[in-house]
Amino acid sequence: MSVPFIAFLGPSGTYAETACHQLAQAQGLRDHTPRSGLSIQHVLHQLKADHGGDGTVVAAVVPVENSVQGGVTATLDTLWSLSAPCCPPDSSNPYGPQGLEIVRGLVLPIRHALLGSARTEDISEVISHPQALGQCSTWLNNHLPQALQLPTTSTAEAARMVKGSRFRGAIASLDAAREQDLSVLAYPINDEPNNCTRFLLVQPVDATTCSSAPSTPPDHTVMTSLCFALRQRDRPGALVEALQVFHEQALNMSRIESRPAKTDLGKYVFFVDVEGHYQTAAFQKALHKLYPICEQLLNFGSYPVMTVSPEESEAQFANRRNGIANTT
Repeated sequence: MSVPFIAFLGPSGTYAETACHQLAQAQGLRDHTPRSGLSIQHVLHQLKADHGGDGTVVAAVVPVENSVQGGVTATLDTLWSLSAPCCPPDSSNPYGPQGLEIVRGLVLPIRHALLGSARTEDISEVISHPQALGQCSTWLNNHLPQALQLPTTSTAEAARMVKGSRFRGAIASLDAAREQDLSVLAYPINDEPNNCTRFLLVQPVDATTCSSAPSTPPDHTVMTSLCFALRQRDRPGALVEALQVFHEQALNMSRIESRPAKTDLGKYVFFVDVEGHYQTAAFQKALHKLYPICEQLLNFGSYPVMTVSPEESEAQFANRRNGIANTT
């Protein structure tokens, strides 16, 4: 019997792998095996292409937003390109998600370390994921001002690449240090002590039917993620009109971000997060007004968002280091 996989940005030792284990456990996917991917695009394309068969990728974990560096554009752009417009108003699940659906979110504290096999004073190159380099830029300027900063596909890949080097250091997690048997040269080195990243657990919606409402634990925040392109984008006030539909129904929009539509210069799509479930009466009224003024409207789903405290994160790492299974 084949075991289903959950894809995440690898290799082993990334923050995405930590999020993968916690999200899988919270979603009741303990029998699923984590499998690393080469990039965020690769992870989501695997999910889109493989779901439904034996031994294939049936879920994916990707980062979507960091408190310091903002939105993860690779995730936003790939979700937009792979998902389908929301269900039509006259369907059994009006304005429901189609294509890919977010089923759970996790806010994970991010505490970076400088790892390596060299002494700190001998490091002339620091490598890591661009987001991690940006999150530690002040520390690097203060402590390693002469070191070149080079990007890699992930923090764990950076840790793998510096093993045995006498002039390279990596910015990565303590898990990556343990995985690659590297020395922790400095910790924590992120500029903002409250640095955190929101991860998403994404699963496919059945190609022929719209999804039903996901179960939502009452003690978690419920978020709905939408993306839309306006029909009359050049008309003054068009974006205000679109956002006004949430204000009229007293729905709190917690985030908005624009991305190029990649079709014409000056054409953008807008990603918004709105508190509440899209199947509530107020949300349905808002979507009823938003739908006709959009060229495309995508609903990525309504989902609970868990938050891990820094203290919980440190305790979970200690358990992993000591070989104790996480039971929280």
